[in-house]
Amino acid sequence: MAGSKGSEIRVAGTGRILVADLNKPAPATIDATWGPDWVDLGYTTTDGIKFNKKDKIDPVDTWQSVSPARFIFSDRDLTVKFQLLQMNKDTLSFFMGGDKATPLAGSPAPADQFSFGLQSSPKQDERQLGIEFVDGKDITYRFVIPRGQVTETEEIALTRTGAIKLGVTFTALAVEDGKTPLATILMKDKAYA
Repeated sequence: MAGSKGSEIRVAGTGRILVADLNKPAPATIDATWGPDWVDLGYTTTDGIKFNKKDKIDPVDTWQSVSPARFIFSDRDLTVKFQLLQMNKDTLSFFMGGDKATPLAGSPAPADQFSFGLQSSPKQDERQLGIEFVDGKDITYRFVIPRGQVTETEEIALTRTGAIKLGVTFTALAVEDGKTPLATILMKDKAYA
């Protein structure tokens, strides 16, 4: 029933962002665990996560009317934007487009020294993205994008007074089977009963 209900206001109090290779199983229910193929990307800034769904709608104009006779959906973009705060093999690879850090060679090989080569030609780095947040003890939301890629990165600021931020925009891509949704939202929330 519609109306003003403070109990239906949701605050994404705490959450996490996870990634997995394509075609790895995502949780089918809200109580299922994210399997071992899903990597938690760790801390993000307090700005949290910003979703943007943008539909492009083209009007069909007619000679007989100054108003459109109908609209045609021509495009749908779903993007997720956030800033990662941790620097490690998973976050840097995600930010940079899939390249990997490799241990430096040597005898003996140094255990804490690595090299990361950013290639001159970008490559596709399609992944799944999972987002989960909780609001109190009874409310949980999960968003799963089964196919997408980082399409935009923010500049990295190296300063004396602030943490390094790896800002990304992740764009959903259609799954080629024609049946899988662009994104799925799972909810543990009595407001939908």
